[in-house]
Amino acid sequence: MRVYGDGPGEASIRRPECVYAELVGGPLDGQLLDVTGWSAEQLVDGALLICESGMYGPGGRSDYAGRPGEAGRLYWRGDVP
Repeated sequence: MRVYGDGPGEASIRRPECVYAELVGGPLDGQLLDVTGWSAEQLVDGALLICESGMYGPGGRSDYAGRPGEAGRLYWRGDVP
């Protein structure tokens, strides 16, 4: 799986010391996000991730958030400018 933030053409390398969450749905579906050090609250709140292939193109962001009791996955909630 590709790690979010790796550039095009770069090899995605999962680091054993890192904790990852899978991005589910939307333009970043299937990528992994490094969530090392995130609290349970931060995982539920999620993150706005820069996404050039989303609805708003370059500079737009995709909103991904977790669900209580479901660790390891962040779900797409939509795109924002």
